[in-house]
Amino acid sequence: MEEISISGESIRLGQLLKLHGIAETGAMAKDLLAAGEVSVNGEPEQRRGRALVPGDRIEVLGQTIAVAAG
Repeated sequence: MEEISISGESIRLGQLLKLHGIAETGAMAKDLLAAGEVSVNGEPEQRRGRALVPGDRIEVLGQTIAVAAG
C-alpha cells in the first residue's frame, strides 16, 4: 500500500489520481471512474470530485493508496 500526504483538509479524487500518476489528465481519471476501476473505502466510486480526507483508502487498478495528513 502506498500513502499520499495532503496538506489541506481534503483532496478531490480526480486530483489524487493525477498526483499519483495513475491518470495523466482529468479525462483519463473520468474514464477510470466510469469504467468502475476505482473504489473508496471498499465502495465503488464514480465521482471525480469526491472529497478524500485522511484515513480514506482508494483502490485502483490493483493498487491501494492511503490518504494521510501532511
